Amino acid sequence: MAHNPLDKKSQAWSALFSEPMSALVQRYTASVGFDRRLAQADIAGSLAHARMLAAQRVIPAQDLADIERGLAQVAQEIETGRFEWKLELEDVHLNIEARLTQLVGDAGKRLHTGRSRNDQVATDIRLWLRGEIDAIAPLLVQLQRALLELAAQHTDTVMPGFTHLQVAQPVSFAHHLLAYVEMFARDAERLADVRRRTNRLPLGAAALAGTSYPLDREAVARALGFDGLCENSLDAVSDRDFALEFAAFASITMVHVSRLAEEIVLWMSQNFGFIDLADRYCTGSSIMPQKRNPDVAELARGKSGRVIGHLMALLTLMKGQPLAYNKDNQEDKEPLFDTVDTLAATLRIMAEMVGGTVDAATGARSGGLRVKPEAMRAAATRGYATATDLADHLVKKGLPFRDAHEVVAHAVKLALERGVDLAELPLAELQALHPSIGADARDALTLQGSLQSRATRGGTAPQRVREQIERHRLRLAPEAAR
Repeated sequence: MAHNPLDKKSQAWSALFSEPMSALVQRYTASVGFDRRLAQADIAGSLAHARMLAAQRVIPAQDLADIERGLAQVAQEIETGRFEWKLELEDVHLNIEARLTQLVGDAGKRLHTGRSRNDQVATDIRLWLRGEIDAIAPLLVQLQRALLELAAQHTDTVMPGFTHLQVAQPVSFAHHLLAYVEMFARDAERLADVRRRTNRLPLGAAALAGTSYPLDREAVARALGFDGLCENSLDAVSDRDFALEFAAFASITMVHVSRLAEEIVLWMSQNFGFIDLADRYCTGSSIMPQKRNPDVAELARGKSGRVIGHLMALLTLMKGQPLAYNKDNQEDKEPLFDTVDTLAATLRIMAEMVGGTVDAATGARSGGLRVKPEAMRAAATRGYATATDLADHLVKKGLPFRDAHEVVAHAVKLALERGVDLAELPLAELQALHPSIGADARDALTLQGSLQSRATRGGTAPQRVREQIERHRLRLAPEAAR
């Protein structure tokens, strides 16, 4: 058998070196332990490259046939777990190429014509990330739909809206949930933007300067489904903006998840008591038998720090690198891989926790989050949540808002002293504060009246909330995606 320059006794650059790499350096520099997940993308890129080389008559048709046959076997070995990954071959690329050369001989050696590992890995990671983006996009849709369906059940459920975690004004619970739908909708827009900039082909840039071979980069881009090319060879091999952008998108999305998770934790606490979670999303205590802890929500909140940390790691990785490719870029993969895994798992479980699960046999839905409307309503009656409505009532009677604000502040102070709600103060005492307060002020001071009055576009009035729900349903309908 012909000598394989990529066997375990030598490296691809071995002729230049007078001593082998030490075992410690091998372990320190190897990435095959984690970058093997790029194998499918690597094989796809290699096939497209080989077919282009043959079309351009850089390699003969027989070499292409051998490469296609060999890569098919390599792919099968990887898929079935029979592929032998070798640490001394450093990474996924050299491992696959070495096995291919074992199988088909010189044709395998010719596969690398006109490319470098620099543009090869840049292509592989873009291909892989594009696939992950396409898998994450439906998870964002799934979470939005779960929030929408829960909201549709609670357009008239009143809860306190908060600022500074103090009771501020009454809102509908559906309106509160729709705020998160808006957040995740923006995340979906960001993800689509990331995909567009990810979907550019670096292959053909070679090591950094392009190549003297007559490559048809556009043909490779079409074959791999890229929208266009990376136009500068130096930038093509060194750019990781797409990874940074994905990590930034993921961090913002996880911040939104964390905010929702924090509210779920608060709402489930005895001090709020707004919701309850199904047992399957909770854990108990090893010492306190009465405890039901919202661990899924807490972990989702905690994992946001993990993803944000990966963004910081990637930014720091790139900030000091001169052009073009540097070995530092090997460190881009583990943070990116873990970001994808963490985000996908979190979106999946949050959607299930909010929306519940469906029994495959019966089709029955088992809710994950149970709302307690009475507790929400009771909480909304505390903290004088309709004070602004009384001020608005006075403004409609002709009083300047700042003066109305002052009158209502005195009314709240009086109610605090009496230990009653604003609506419980006698009309005569309210009129003593200002004669414009009429009997119709009672309507303004009710929770439902407050909700109904907030009827501007985007407001919490139930009719407006129902309109928002319908708008989002249409946006997320399967036919809207086409």
